[in-house]
Amino acid sequence: MSQTTGSAANLLDQAEQGSSLWQDAWRRLRKNKLAVAGGAILILLMIVALLTPWLAPYNYETQDLDLGATPPSAQHWLGTDIFGRDLLTQIMYGGRVSLAVGFIATAVALLIGVTWGAVAGYVGGKVDAVMMRLVDILYALPFMIFIVLLMVVFGRNVLLLFLAIGAVEWLTMARIMRSQVQSLRQQEFVEAAISLGLGPAAILRRHVVPNALGPIIVYTTLTIPSVMLLEAFLSFLGLGIQPPQTSWGLLISYGAETMEEYPWLLIFPGLALTITLFSLNFLGDGLRDALDVRGSKD
Repeated sequence: MSQTTGSAANLLDQAEQGSSLWQDAWRRLRKNKLAVAGGAILILLMIVALLTPWLAPYNYETQDLDLGATPPSAQHWLGTDIFGRDLLTQIMYGGRVSLAVGFIATAVALLIGVTWGAVAGYVGGKVDAVMMRLVDILYALPFMIFIVLLMVVFGRNVLLLFLAIGAVEWLTMARIMRSQVQSLRQQEFVEAAISLGLGPAAILRRHVVPNALGPIIVYTTLTIPSVMLLEAFLSFLGLGIQPPQTSWGLLISYGAETMEEYPWLLIFPGLALTITLFSLNFLGDGLRDALDVRGSKD
């Protein structure tokens, strides 16, 4: 009887303490094994990317033309390319560039999209109509033509690639943010902030945007793989990363040219990109479910 009373008291204490949205989300996320595995793999890849200069088995620029392309062996775990360069080293350095493109270009897209959508959704009226019509117009433009024009006018460099991809990917974030702000601006805490004399910029920065972090986080995890895939596609076409730099997309492009003779040059870079994309998508799906308020009833 005393044991039952103690259990009931513990449950009552937990109910009184309650839990925040983020605590509930973390609890639900931990139950999603695929999301946890995706997050763990992503963290591991980021650590390897940061430590690549110290972890890489060979120097990035080391070539052995006499060795040429050789299959995986004890000396070169993933084989070598046609220039005799260690493929594992190439993949590790290529991962640094691909992940950097994914994260930095997504950050650019978020900065533009969140700001644009928040202003449009909060101000409303004619300002909202004009801003969102511009988004619709940009949606109709072929992004490839836009990126090619940027490359032709300003030349090819990594920084331009970050900005170009980010400038294309912000449109969806602007729409998501606008809809979130339109629903939040009618809430009581926003009206209270207005009554206290806070300006629109302060209200958006302190109250509206923080309460829309859930969708922003989910969209971020789903945008990074999209950006990485776009970079790989551009590099495959010769419009992305240029030698002597490398990326997974560029390695896949080279591997596709020699896949019949040297299949490992395509398989291993493609596998690295595939694992990363799946990890990001699993994590994004898990965050979407975890941050769904309706999931709190589970």
